[in-house]
Parts: sequence; structure tokens; C-alpha cells
Amino acid sequence: MFITTKIADLVQIAPEDFSKESFVAIEDNINAKYSNKVVQKVGLFVCLWDVTWTSEGQIGHGTGLVNVNVEFEMVVFRPFKHEVILARITHQTEEGIYLGMDFFSDIFVPAAELPDNSEFDTTEKVWVWKEDGQELYFDNNEMVRFRVIGEEWHDQTPTGPVEVDQAANQLLPPYKITGSMKEGGLGCCLWWE
Repeated sequence: MFITTKIADLVQIAPEDFSKESFVAIEDNINAKYSNKVVQKVGLFVCLWDVTWTSEGQIGHGTGLVNVNVEFEMVVFRPFKHEVILARITHQTEEGIYLGMDFFSDIFVPAAELPDNSEFDTTEKVWVWKEDGQELYFDNNEMVRFRVIGEEWHDQTPTGPVEVDQAANQLLPPYKITGSMKEGGLGCCLWWE
């Protein structure tokens, strides 16, 4: 679920950070730049793991910024395919179930990947799994287990002015995980205790 990735970058330390220890100023700048951001084909950057190398600081001409070349490792959220993960149900539609974790909320389980004999209850707005004469509900805020079956990447680079209609259709998350709950042991955790 979590990996580390190496990055080399130029960190610029502003004069107001000169009162901090240099290592702390570098860490703060790296976390501010990368943490809680999605990098295409890498994943969601969570936090700094380790600084492996730094150069001597060079003061930029006319800016007063200290430029430091840094090599470091970041903790990245990127689950591998077929990994089983816990998440909470955030909301449900006829298309499927949307899940979220404390730090990531772009997880979707399509209706086709729910257990066989699952139906959407339009009055309660929840999915129901009918098994052996029992009705097992996928309640909102319930903890579930799901298997990762895919991931989608959407480039967030601005493309220029667009019409209002087009802008509404292009609001896709930068990183989305698709899951499945078809197998035994997957679905609401309460069912399997």
C-alpha cells in the first residue's frame, strides 16, 4: 500500500526560514511542496521519509533565497493490483459504492464488482447483498474490505479556457482506484467476524 520513491530537486529556502536549523528548513520546504499531492504514475505523496544528500546552499542573485540541491525519499500511497485494503463507505449510487480512507477518498467499487445477488435499494439508497435468505446491507460509514483491481490517472494540467459545460465534465480526480468485493471475505467487515 505504501512505497518509498527517490527524488532529486532544488529546494529554495526563504530568508524568513533562516532562523530554523538548515535540515528543518529543508524538510519543511519538501513537505510543503510534495505532501498531499498526486504525481502522475507515482501516487499520492504522504510525507518525507529521508533526506539522503544535500549540496551546499547557494544564495540566489537578487532574491535572497538559498538554493540547495537535495536527494530525498518520500512515502507514497500506491496500492498494488490485487492488494486487499480496508476503507469506509462514503456514499452509494446505482453505479456502485464509493469508499474513502482517512487520507484518500477516490476509491470506487462498480456494481458489477459487488457480490452476486446484490441489488440497489432505491428507497434506502444502499446496496443489499441477498445471500441464503438473508439481506446484508452495505451501510454508509461501514468498514469494508476490497481488492484493488485497477487504477486510473487523469492529467490535471490546465488546457486553457473552456466552456462552462466542458469544465463540469472534466472534473476527474488525478488518481482513482477501482476495487472489487466479489470474493469471499470481502465486503463489510462485520459479516465475516
